[in-house]
Amino acid sequence: MHIIALSLNYKKIGVEEREQVTFQDDEVVEALHKLREQKSILEATLLSTCNRTELYVVSDQEHTGAYYSRKFLADWFDVEYEKIKDMTDMKIADDAISHLFKVTAGLDSMVLGETQILGQIRDAFLTAQEEHTTGTIFNKLFKEAITVAKRGHNETDISKNAVSISYAAVELAKRIFANVKKSRVLVIGAGEMAEESLLNLTSNGIEDVVVLNRSIEKAEALAERFNGRAANLHALESEMKEADIVISSTSSPDYVIKKDMIDAVNKTRGGSPLILIDIALPRDIDPAIDTDGNVYMYNVDDLQGLVDSNLASREQEAEKIMAMIDGTTAEFEDWLRVQGVVPVIQAMRTNALKIHDETFDSLERKLPDMSERERTVISKHMKSIINQMLRDPIIFTKEIAGDKKRDEKLEDIMKMFHIEEEVEAAKEVSSSKTREKLQARKEQLNLN
Repeated sequence: MHIIALSLNYKKIGVEEREQVTFQDDEVVEALHKLREQKSILEATLLSTCNRTELYVVSDQEHTGAYYSRKFLADWFDVEYEKIKDMTDMKIADDAISHLFKVTAGLDSMVLGETQILGQIRDAFLTAQEEHTTGTIFNKLFKEAITVAKRGHNETDISKNAVSISYAAVELAKRIFANVKKSRVLVIGAGEMAEESLLNLTSNGIEDVVVLNRSIEKAEALAERFNGRAANLHALESEMKEADIVISSTSSPDYVIKKDMIDAVNKTRGGSPLILIDIALPRDIDPAIDTDGNVYMYNVDDLQGLVDSNLASREQEAEKIMAMIDGTTAEFEDWLRVQGVVPVIQAMRTNALKIHDETFDSLERKLPDMSERERTVISKHMKSIINQMLRDPIIFTKEIAGDKKRDEKLEDIMKMFHIEEEVEAAKEVSSSKTREKLQARKEQLNLN
């Protein structure tokens, strides 16, 4: 079996391209089933956030699974296959496992160590599990990913310090407001810094956010992704009357927030504090604004020192989490290798118990006067003999799980024990049960 991860993320493609390959919430279930139906795909999970769209699949053939996973994306989003190929990062086997662990722990995020992605991975896995598109391998893998991510955040200080200007802005707001979750926040702009600010705001539980931009269409598109509200920049003065925090990150050559605007807004606010955070260059907020009263103003220079020191700290903490990930990856790979020989071991045991039952039936016919106690003692000792005889072959079979010639050696074992049919039957039973669950679920959803 081959684990494959396909990632379309902020490192590889810009926001406009990411928007072309983002699954809407009401599309995920249908997309999961469509992906699972692709040739050679045995298990599937799908993750779609503002910063990444990722497919995780288990395939019986590496190249076929990778091709049809990309083809699924190309068909679903009506994008040429070669373009999808250029847009995606593909990782196989241990690289795919490690990638999932790093993503879940926030080590591959725009904001190093952020925790929102952990919940998004968990939700993606639970959805796939509910839809029966996961199986033995992904049920184990995603639980391990979630566990090691939680451990990393609990046992290190990676989440404690701000590591970007926009993140520092949110951390600053949290220090000033006792209950920042109840704050109304205006985000001015619709670019990358505005997007990152919204990510940090929402991951800290702030729900009342308003995106303002000269282009209302861009404001609406960004606000929709974070369940916020959009407004035209012309409404800025009116919106500030009810705001607690303003984060500005436009590319305007002129001041967006001017002194006379703040003077007018302050007359209607009844002395309530207003935090103005300017993360734009050139600056968006007029430095002449009076900050003697209840207006607090910060710019990039005020925040940069905090970011520089904290990034080094987070990177040190990230190294600790990577050590945890490396250990968990190795343990999972050991477990996965053993799974490849499990059907053979099961067939050996099944065949041995069949021989036991046939032999015991013959014995009962020849010794019909055996007491119940005699039957129990003889059966127990016969099973003990079988277990002892199977012990070394089973150990050997487990040991060859990671052997380069594993398949050849398994063939020899199956021939030696005459269990070829039992192995195939066990695989077919497992596949049949999976198909039945998938079909039943699709019928419930009217996806046939």
